[in-house]
Amino acid sequence: MLFDQARIWVEGGAGGNGCVSFRREAHVPRGGPDGGDGGHGGAVVLVCDPQRRDLSALGKRRHFRAERGSHGSGSRRRGETGEDLVIQVPPGTVVSGIDGTERELLSPGERLTAASGGVGGAGNKRFATSTRRTPRFAERGLDGEEGWIELRLKMLADVGLVGLPNAGKSSMLTRLTRAKPKVADYPFTTLEPALGILDFDDRALALADIPGLIEGAAEGAGLGHEFLAHIERCRLLVHLVEIEPSEGDPATNYRAVRAELASYGEGLESLPEILVLSKRDLASIEEVAVALDELRAEVGSGENAPIVVLAASSATGEGLDDLKREIFAALPADAVSAPKSTAAGAGAGHMVYRPGEEEGFEVVADGAGKWRIEGRGIELLFARHDLSNPEALGYLESRLKEIGVLAELRRAGFERGNEVIVGDEAFELDFS
Repeated sequence: MLFDQARIWVEGGAGGNGCVSFRREAHVPRGGPDGGDGGHGGAVVLVCDPQRRDLSALGKRRHFRAERGSHGSGSRRRGETGEDLVIQVPPGTVVSGIDGTERELLSPGERLTAASGGVGGAGNKRFATSTRRTPRFAERGLDGEEGWIELRLKMLADVGLVGLPNAGKSSMLTRLTRAKPKVADYPFTTLEPALGILDFDDRALALADIPGLIEGAAEGAGLGHEFLAHIERCRLLVHLVEIEPSEGDPATNYRAVRAELASYGEGLESLPEILVLSKRDLASIEEVAVALDELRAEVGSGENAPIVVLAASSATGEGLDDLKREIFAALPADAVSAPKSTAAGAGAGHMVYRPGEEEGFEVVADGAGKWRIEGRGIELLFARHDLSNPEALGYLESRLKEIGVLAELRRAGFERGNEVIVGDEAFELDFS
């Protein structure tokens, strides 16, 4: 069974706490703070691995958490950075991230950070100044990013074999490549896409057999609707139509599949196409010629008309050499280019708190004698400190004054002793 979708919880490691420590050595007349910083938390990183076929490995485990950073220690020793948690995914994986943005992993070795690790807290050495010589507080490490992400696989194939059930796609893939999909004389034999490599004149292309489409597939009918997304990566379609179908006629069946491609969207109906009358061994030479003429007249020569219409037989091999030549002619070697990723920020980075980027804040009344300060930067600042520590609270008040929060509180009507709320923390400010 092909696993082409997965939903997993990812969580970056928390940053380590900074250390409160003081230097005390014999024969050292002047000691002082020497607490080291906490280490950054590890990130959850997705890596494109060409050896992976699908997302089945993610079906056994749903929660992925990177290692947290170590706490700082005395003698200015910094805590160790937590190890990244690496998740291998196949090429063609589309990732819907925690923030809802979509990224793609196409090239082998390409990396995408799914959840950044938290930043480590600063040790008390960082807060020593000429007027604050013995700071007895340090920063806490921040939590890493966390949330659900969704992954969808869109197979990387140059050519997609499409058609109604029993059109002969699996047999064609078997004859053209070394792939061994299940072949039987009943519809819906193929339950998942199959890949094969087509070699011709020292070149190679990847072919994908897409499970049979039926009318209404784009809206969820049948099996093919689950795999229409895999056609999006293809650069050419080979559309198989039975020369003597059990239901309908070649032209009607051709239009039915084309309608589903158009209904799905994503430009599938605009892909270059080769139209093949399959199972030509079931008709005489004269009947094949008549069927080809009728089909060519039906599809016409418009903008989205097939490049060529031909007949072939997987049973006898008739017409397969012509089909190979047409496939490679439609995809010349000098026009082949590797798919480019739309993923941003390749490489595993860490979430970094930069007050200058998140200075915005808002003071909002939250009941009698209560004021809420809203703003990502302010919330991160408070998350770093222990409000039960008087020195840490004093430091925060000085930072609020520098940022302009206290002045804004006064303008909003703040009175001495009123309660201030930041995130989940509530405390009293006693400034005049």
